[in-house]
Amino acid sequence: MSATGKLRVAIVGAGAAGLCVARHVSSRSTTFDPPVVYELTDHVGGTWFYEERVGIHDNGHPVHSSMYRDLRTNLPKEVMMFPDYPFDAQLPSFLSHRDILQYLQKYCKRHAITPYIKVFKFSTFQHCGGRGETHLHGDSRRGSCDVGGNFTWHVWRAEHTDIRLGVHLQWSLCEGSCVEKSHRLLCMTHVFFLFYRHYSTPHLPSILGIEHFKGKVMHSHSYRCREPFAHQSVVVLGAGSSGVDISFELVQANAKVTLSHNKPALAFPLPPEIQQAPPVVKVLEDGSLLFQDGSVAHAEVLLFCTGYSFHFPFLCPKLGLGIQHHLVAPLYKYLLPPAFPSLFFVGICKIICPFIHFHYQVQFALAVLEGTVQLPSRKMMEEAAEHERQMKVQKGVQEKHLLQMGSDQWEYYLDLATIAGISPPNPVVESLYEEVGRQRRMNPQAYRQINYKLVDATHWQVLGATDT
Repeated sequence: MSATGKLRVAIVGAGAAGLCVARHVSSRSTTFDPPVVYELTDHVGGTWFYEERVGIHDNGHPVHSSMYRDLRTNLPKEVMMFPDYPFDAQLPSFLSHRDILQYLQKYCKRHAITPYIKVFKFSTFQHCGGRGETHLHGDSRRGSCDVGGNFTWHVWRAEHTDIRLGVHLQWSLCEGSCVEKSHRLLCMTHVFFLFYRHYSTPHLPSILGIEHFKGKVMHSHSYRCREPFAHQSVVVLGAGSSGVDISFELVQANAKVTLSHNKPALAFPLPPEIQQAPPVVKVLEDGSLLFQDGSVAHAEVLLFCTGYSFHFPFLCPKLGLGIQHHLVAPLYKYLLPPAFPSLFFVGICKIICPFIHFHYQVQFALAVLEGTVQLPSRKMMEEAAEHERQMKVQKGVQEKHLLQMGSDQWEYYLDLATIAGISPPNPVVESLYEEVGRQRRMNPQAYRQINYKLVDATHWQVLGATDT
């Protein structure tokens, strides 16, 4: 506990998930000290903050935004909203990134979160002078914590605003201080919530001979608008939401698009300017692309819509987490490492209703921290996480898709809500989510024209179409 007898909470990231945690922690002043939100940028909103610039800022920091200019949500606002904070009813159901950012800015203002936000940069751990222990520069002061195990989290800052995050163990074997003189201890905190740039580190699958490609190679992370691709031949790799949506945009600029993917042929109608193809397996020496079926094509642009990798360079190896580009494990309830249950990875799952997802994960986490929910033993949590993994594998889920939820998310929210003693999402939210998914599969070009209204806890209605 802190000198006030309360828990200290640090939050990494002022996106939607971080703001959700800050809002609920700050409202529980009898249990928690005011939270501290560490943010890389000078704005809130995380992935919803649009920047035309790509690559690197003038200050040398990478541009983290993955938004493109004309993006609209693929979920209606009636499904996306935080359960305790609705969107403006006058807005259409499917929103622009500007609408979402304004919503988060209003959420931040409504709950007075801005004073808790600090702008800093996180970096990596270093090993302490040959001791074989990974610490925050070998800090040896012994701390304790009543929640989540016998440790506290330390955050250090160098003069150039370099933050280093580490775990300080009571049984530390690293005696003496090897912290650089320029480093200053910003805080010691009992609890860490992480939402660190899940959509800013592009995943680029390896393609044999890619160095022979004579055109432009890019990831959707750097895509902003369709005009630069006018009248060009573009091979889009990946037929997920971004791949399909960007392909539709490109043909509006009279681009000729080849949508290359490893899925069965898409069942919905495609414009004649979009042709489907199997995966690219090799770039030939003349720069042409060899597809899995043996066909060959030339292209001016190779656009990867292949998702993002998890990237937590500041995490200590002692956490015992396996971090791959598509997976972080083991996590109990997809949320916390069994060995360190005061570290929470909120929003790490995919194919979810994000704001609802954040809400229920945060409510569960705070119930644990407040003591109203008792976690199982470390061994039992590890076994539960492994059992969940095995169940998915037995159902045929590939390892790279283990964090995808889709329709399974509703049972997950019910589970978290039941344990935390709060109300689960109203059935109408799941019902509308499934309906929108059906409409998207039927006609991904037109489904965003429909507007919806939640009538009550179990019913929704269609209001009409939006001109686009």
